[in-house]
Amino acid sequence: MAADGSTAAVTSIPRDSWVDIPGHGTNKINAAYAFGGSPLLIQMVENLTGVRVDHFGVIDFAGFQEMGDSVGGIDVRVAAATSNAGVDFHEGLNHLDGAQALAYVRQRYDLPGGDLDRAKRQQNALKALLTKAGDDLSDPVGLYDLVDATSRTVSVDDTLTNGGLRDLALEMKGAAAGLGDLHQRPGRGARTGGRAVRRLPRRAGRGEALVRLSQRNDGAVRRRAPDRWAVGHSELTVSS
Repeated sequence: MAADGSTAAVTSIPRDSWVDIPGHGTNKINAAYAFGGSPLLIQMVENLTGVRVDHFGVIDFAGFQEMGDSVGGIDVRVAAATSNAGVDFHEGLNHLDGAQALAYVRQRYDLPGGDLDRAKRQQNALKALLTKAGDDLSDPVGLYDLVDATSRTVSVDDTLTNGGLRDLALEMKGAAAGLGDLHQRPGRGARTGGRAVRRLPRRAGRGEALVRLSQRNDGAVRRRAPDRWAVGHSELTVSS
């Protein structure tokens, strides 16, 4: 996110990315969370991108659903009709409540790109959520509801206070309109030991946009102890 809050960029790192995990050999990047919690995952992200990260946030499925409902649902465009978890998505613009949005971001089967298309959906949902949140920030009640929902559903590093969350929410008003860079870490599909993996090119330069991800520290992450439950839900590990 730009220092003045006017623009932001989002980069997704595919969960099957085949990387060297310090002290644990070579494995998929989502295994870093299981091996060493948020500090090790943060170290992996910084190693891959060469970018210093500032804050860490993680949300579970129930929290994501609540966040969607807190802004009155989100609007996303779907390229072709599909369905997931009992929710039907039609071609074109779809308005989704929290439960429907969760089904949208979790789908990978019946999508041409599988996991990679799911990551794109998660990026689209994030942008839609920020856009709706930006609309609410001009209303003090809307701002309170958003910060309240965020503080209850998103676990963050111990350096990000509720006041910091409020300031970040205010910054999102400008960032949502300027959120133009939505991309994924490049790589190619491969198989290793019978497992489908994604091999990454050598470390990218510092120009790769991955900003405001997390705080490197060994302190406790507040609320919900995310390192315990996120092992099974690493596809919904989010950054802000």
